[in-house]
Amino acid sequence: MQLPILNNPPAPGQTADALASLPVLPHNGAPPQPLPMSVEEMRARGWDEVDIVFITGDAYVDHPSFAMALLGRVLEAAGYRVGIVSQPDWQSCEAWKTFGRPRLFFAISGGNMDSMINHYTANRKVRNSDAYSPGGRIGLRPDRATLAYCQRAREAYKGVPVIAGGVEASLRRLAHYDYWSEKVRRSILLDCKADLLVYGMGEDSIVEIARRLDEGETVADLRDMRGVAYALGASETPPEDALVIPSFEEVRDDKPAFAEATKMIHNETNPYNARRLVQFHDRQAVVANAPPLPVSQEVMDRLYGLPYTRLPHPRYTESVPAFDMIKDSVTIMRGCFGGCTFCSITTHQGRIIQSRSKESIVGEVQRMSASPEFKGVVSDIGGPTANMYEMRCSKPEVEAVCRRQSCVHPTVCKLLGTDHGPLIEVMKEARETPGIKKVLVASGIRMDLARLSPKYMRDLVRHHVGGLLKVAPEHTDPNVLNKMRKPSNGDFEKFTEVFKKESKKAGKKQHIVPYFIASHPGSDLDAMIDLAVFLKRTGYRPDQVQDFIPAPFDVATAMYYTGIDPFTKKPVHVARKLNDRKMQRALMQFFKPANYFEVRKALLAAGREDLIGAGCDALIPENPPPEAFKARRKDANRRFRGEYVHAKAAGAGDKKKKGKRKESRRAPGKGYRPDRKMD
Repeated sequence: MQLPILNNPPAPGQTADALASLPVLPHNGAPPQPLPMSVEEMRARGWDEVDIVFITGDAYVDHPSFAMALLGRVLEAAGYRVGIVSQPDWQSCEAWKTFGRPRLFFAISGGNMDSMINHYTANRKVRNSDAYSPGGRIGLRPDRATLAYCQRAREAYKGVPVIAGGVEASLRRLAHYDYWSEKVRRSILLDCKADLLVYGMGEDSIVEIARRLDEGETVADLRDMRGVAYALGASETPPEDALVIPSFEEVRDDKPAFAEATKMIHNETNPYNARRLVQFHDRQAVVANAPPLPVSQEVMDRLYGLPYTRLPHPRYTESVPAFDMIKDSVTIMRGCFGGCTFCSITTHQGRIIQSRSKESIVGEVQRMSASPEFKGVVSDIGGPTANMYEMRCSKPEVEAVCRRQSCVHPTVCKLLGTDHGPLIEVMKEARETPGIKKVLVASGIRMDLARLSPKYMRDLVRHHVGGLLKVAPEHTDPNVLNKMRKPSNGDFEKFTEVFKKESKKAGKKQHIVPYFIASHPGSDLDAMIDLAVFLKRTGYRPDQVQDFIPAPFDVATAMYYTGIDPFTKKPVHVARKLNDRKMQRALMQFFKPANYFEVRKALLAAGREDLIGAGCDALIPENPPPEAFKARRKDANRRFRGEYVHAKAAGAGDKKKKGKRKESRRAPGKGYRPDRKMD
């Protein structure tokens, strides 16, 4: 099959506006109803079948922060009938038959998070809760959920197209390093056997897929779409216009080849100049077309103005923690041009900022204030980064050819529009809406941008901080910050100075809560000790410590796996051993007696005995406190009982019944699939 040439770039500033023409659904004054999750709900709508069955690893929450709600409502607005199958039992395909055979296709998503990150900590321990499940319960989705869900869809109804999407599929569309199996895995397409993979934000793509299949086209005809990846048959020839990157076998066997492939992939992420990519896996090729175009403000307004209930489905009797966190928040934009190497937001949402209009945002705040359950506080008004609203390159013709990885690193690009004026107006009108007591900013603040606008800093501090403002300087070491593509620690200190000054002027006692990362590529013991000394001198005592997790597709993950910076090809220090990671983590919480012995071990290993004792910069005293011995005994007891890896206390309902061959995956008191070995 001859595929069309995609290298001809779109016009500068062009957007994907196909969704702007979607009709507004009439509601006749009735409140919106959730999309059906059962055949009874389907029939109550007068349907005898559905067009699309959406399989998701998350609980169904009809709120635009949840992918199944956003995509389901977009399809509904386009005139299609959608059924939701949430967190199905993957041990059989029965749940996939809930609505009968879908007329058009199965839409498969592992959920709002990669399932492996959802399940396991940085130390590969099973997490105790799942924020996207009712009651925070674990075990309601499998490892590598996209694989299981796609395979069950094929088993349920042969011949129905299977379309994979979501974060997990996006970040694994090409060969990638998998931290949990400690190996390079091939493209998820070859394992899940999906007919097509949609990567990035998929609203425009999923409607185009539905429309074209409805018009009689085949899945193979959809290979000309932007934002999709697909696997070719062994006898098919890759497109001539594609850029060939190192093969799966090359990146699996040669770390410099993996680093080079990472560089090539990330250089092709600007939708205005990106080329189609081809990666061979033996004789079979995986093709990833150019990224989708950003959507216009009109489309953003349309997407977030659809008739959501903004509630979990009524079938749930337990709260969904992720919903509890975002239920009173307002998304004002998507995308991020920060390009942080450890973050997947830019990879998934793109680096071009796509913003809603002020009218759309304020309208949502007004609807929230009219709800009897609303308490008057908007918990967050923001997005991936709260203060990138309506910021874009000031010269579209330059943006169309730019391959820069970050618009703000190593310095803020002189062509970047950094006007905070539109955001200041949005925040002002939101907080002045009748019924609104407070509008908080809880999303990340890009500190180097914020300091460019004294008016924004003043309004932020006076009106939008609830006593604590979370920011993410991430580290203090210049080399580590450079590997992260983050601004210098001096920038954080200047931001803090302005924050304190404005808080004092406003007569408010407010504090900065900084977040730092341990064990990021480039971070060694010396760097972490310097960070610990900085924390000691400034009085910061982090309650939470973030360990670096090598997520698929990230540039920092390539550094972790290869020990090479993909863009400079220079070596990078990597803390691989568990003991090294434990010491780095302990150093960030040196003040906790339970960490005494780990901190001491780290200081001695680095030759920093000067930080042990009574000196002004000393991190720990000469003699361990009694609590340190108590913590060490407790840890030793856990190891002896086998609890260190993960086991929950057995409950009354945990005993196996006689004659039962296999314990239920939902058995209370058990860790997630404890009988499964990591592959």
